[in-house]
Amino acid sequence: MGACLFCDIVSGAIPAGRLHEDDQCIVISDIAPKAPVHLLILPREHVSSVDALDASRERLAGHLVHVAAQLARSRGLDAPGYRLVFNHGSDAGQTVQHLHLHLLGGRILDGMC
Repeated sequence: MGACLFCDIVSGAIPAGRLHEDDQCIVISDIAPKAPVHLLILPREHVSSVDALDASRERLAGHLVHVAAQLARSRGLDAPGYRLVFNHGSDAGQTVQHLHLHLLGGRILDGMC
């Protein structure tokens, strides 16, 4: 096992049910869901956070959002709505230092934003 939990999941060192997989990312369910649908879109490449996204990774960021939107549509979340969240830093709730996009839906998401 390496130093990064999500790198270990991406590499297969830690098993996780993959809901989607392509050459740039994998998608898993969050183990502590905050909504009926709570998926994590993880890039295969280790990027520490959204703050580490530079011009060379613009396509990666766009791909993560595109995959999240496809998954939301396939789960029927597009009409009622869903939320996409990138957290950066401990004050925002980032607990794993590997970029990941949260897809949340399946109920009214009140609160922040």
